[in-house]
Order: sequence, then structure tokens, then C-alpha cells
Amino acid sequence: MSMSRASRSQERLVVVGGDAAGMSAASQARRLKGPDELEIVAFERGHFSSYSACGIPYWVGGDVEDRDQLIARSPEEHRARGIDLRMRTEVTELDVAGGRVRSRDLESGAEAWTSYDKLVLATGAHPMRPSLPGIDAPGVHGVQTLDDGQALLDTLARTAGRRAVVIGAGYIGVEMAEALINRGYEVTVVNRGQEPMSTLDPDMGRLVHEAMEGLGITMVNDAEVTKILTGEDGRVRAVATEDAEYPADVVVLGIGVRPETALAEAAGLPLGDHKGLLTDLAMRVRGHENIWAGGDCVEVLDLVSGRERHIALGTHANKHGQVIGANVGGGYATFPGVVGTAVSKVCDLEIARTGLREKDARRAGLRFETVTIESTSRAGYYPGADPMKVKMLTERRTGRLLGVQIVGREGAAKRVDIAAVALTACMTVEQMTALDLGYAPPFSPVWDPILVAARKAVTAVRAGSTL
Repeated sequence: MSMSRASRSQERLVVVGGDAAGMSAASQARRLKGPDELEIVAFERGHFSSYSACGIPYWVGGDVEDRDQLIARSPEEHRARGIDLRMRTEVTELDVAGGRVRSRDLESGAEAWTSYDKLVLATGAHPMRPSLPGIDAPGVHGVQTLDDGQALLDTLARTAGRRAVVIGAGYIGVEMAEALINRGYEVTVVNRGQEPMSTLDPDMGRLVHEAMEGLGITMVNDAEVTKILTGEDGRVRAVATEDAEYPADVVVLGIGVRPETALAEAAGLPLGDHKGLLTDLAMRVRGHENIWAGGDCVEVLDLVSGRERHIALGTHANKHGQVIGANVGGGYATFPGVVGTAVSKVCDLEIARTGLREKDARRAGLRFETVTIESTSRAGYYPGADPMKVKMLTERRTGRLLGVQIVGREGAAKRVDIAAVALTACMTVEQMTALDLGYAPPFSPVWDPILVAARKAVTAVRAGSTL
């Protein structure tokens, strides 16, 4: 039994989860308060702390040679900074009324209660595993943590066959399909959507589809997986849909992730429509003065639609951690929300999006115009000027920017940051046309593709306003 709060002279912060949000919060709180003022105890059930989950597909694919390159700070480094980080220890219960958590050492099985004055929940997310026959068979992998990535690599190393099926074509699914192609596998992607990358509108997703097929990936769209077939040894041998079977020596789940909030739900903490924890602007769990939450286990405010969303990205998790750590450490910080910016790639095809898709805008009840333009990454006469396509959504009548999607080659994806800033500032497309962006032939045409799209959107808004 741990020491009670009443018998301790200093405050105790307990952090559940040892990756981006949790350890960013712990580290920031430690910068503001020394060990004499604040004791910090953190629990992590895995083998690794403070790592880049976004880098796992590139490690699996061989672009990143060593797993440890993805680790920003080891448990030993955290401990040297005065954080009692307990690895391979899973928190199994939250006692909110009693201000304590129950944990279990996964190696020894020993259990203990640890009291807290302040609690940070950074439990992350878990890969969706649909309830299908055979889904838990050996050879079927979700990929969310370094432990997951290592398990997949272990399977690849001991499996003789070279056929892989990826279920789902979101960011993880697309990136894992490319990683497996790079490892010499025959890859089939089974996707229930009309096109891959459902974070894009289908017309832009079609460009990703074509690029994936160019890599040698077999795309199967509009297909629902019905079961995982296994061989006599119990291992996966195929993925079945209503119409076909796709042989598989390994299966990777790229369907998406869900917030890991079972502990929070059992403790009665407030969850949103996406089962993520709900917080205020200071990342404090709503209705609980001494509990904060951040990272993939929370829902965040979409600044464009005004609705809560679940977006699992390391960029947000690290910002959440900084905000939480500042508030826990006696300072003050807020996290106002997101606009939904994300980038990815398939081979040399760059994919970017921010703001709302068409169906998001319809769901929010917005009337909008869409425009699509084709341009180049550099001045057309300059060597290496690659084509790119930009799609822009803008609110009818007001001209407020609602969203941008970009698909192109080198130099395309990071242009989405211009749109992300414009969305955050609630700019109109007409205001965007006057943006003073950097120009030189090696970097951009005279009119940057984003501005070309904004000019076309201005015309569409004026025409739509007369309807």
C-alpha cells in the first residue's frame, strides 16, 4: 500500500501512459516543480517510452534501420530527470473518489494501489479489431505501439510466405502496404470505402489509388471483410469477403484506432460520441478538478465545424502534454482545438489535407463551393516541376475557407500548412489571395498553387452568391 496523501509533504502526480502526451506532461511539470515540491510517478504497460508511433511503418519498411531511432527518451533518461517511470506496469483501476490507482506488474503479477493528488490520463488508442471469425489468429497484427511493430517484424522474420493483406486504407493501412511492398511482399489492400484515404474526398482518393497500383499493390475497394481464414496450424491463411478470398501469410489491420478509455469509462469519467475523454481548454477532464487527459485518448474541438473529433496524431499529443504539464506545474496554458491537418505519402506521391471534406461540411449543415485546380510545385520551366492537384472548399456567401486537400509530388504536402494557418485565422479565400508567400522558380510558380485555388474559389463564391 502506498503512502496516503495526508502523510506526504509534497504533492504526487500520477501519469497513466508513458508515451507522447504522458511523458511530455511529466517532463514539463518537472521543469516547473522540483522533486521536493512534486513527486511524479508514471506507469507504462509496454517496453518503451516516449517513442514515435508515426515512424513505425517506416521502421517496418526499412527506411528507419533501428527501432531505437524512434525513441526520443528512454525510461532511464526520464528517471534521471526525477520521474519515477515504472515500465511493464499496467493500471487496472481508477478510484476517483479515493484519489488512487491500482496497478499490476506484468512481469511478477504483483498489484498495488498508488495515491495521487493530480492524475494525468494518457492511455492512447488501440487498433480497431472487428469482431470477425479468426481475427485473433496468429499472423494478424494491429500496429499502434513499438511493441506492435516488433511483433509484426518477428512474424515477418519467421514466416516463409510472401503474401500480405492489409485490411483498411487509412493512413496506417496505406503506409503499411508500402512498407510491406518494400520488404518484397505481394500486397493486397481490402478497403470498404469507395477509394483509399477516407480522410480525402473520393475524387482525391482516386489519385492515391492509382499511385498504390503503380507500386504493385492490389487495391480492392467497396469490399467488406467477413472472416479471417486459418490453416490446420491455426495461423492465418486468407482474408475473405462476400465475393472472394485473398491468400495471406500475414494480415495487418489498418482500419483505424479507437480511444483507449475503458479505465476512464469504468471510473465514470465523461466520454464523447467517439468514446474519447472530454476535457476543457486546459485539458482538464470535465467536472474533475485534479484529473487531466491528453493524446489519443481524448476528443478535441474542431475549430472549423465546431464539433468534437477524435484525431490520433503525435503532434496533438505532444501539445496536450505541454499544456497539461504547465497547468499541473502551477502555470497556465490552453489547447484551443485543431483544424484536422495531416500529411502522408505513397512512394513519391505526397498527400495532405486540412479542414473539412465535402461530407463533413454537409454533416455540419454548411453550404459550400468546391474548386479543384492543377498546378506545379515549381515554375513550369524549372527542372523538377511536378504536377499537383489542389481541392478547396469554401463557405457559400461568406467565402470562409473550409478545407483543402492536396495530392502531388515533391513539394506538395507541406503547402497544406498555408491552408491550416488560414483556417485557424478564419480567413476568407479572398483574403488568402493577398497572402505574401515566398516565391522563386525553384520553389513555386509566381502564383502558388494554394493561391491559384483561392482565386478560383473567389470566383465560385461570387457565382454561388447570385443563386
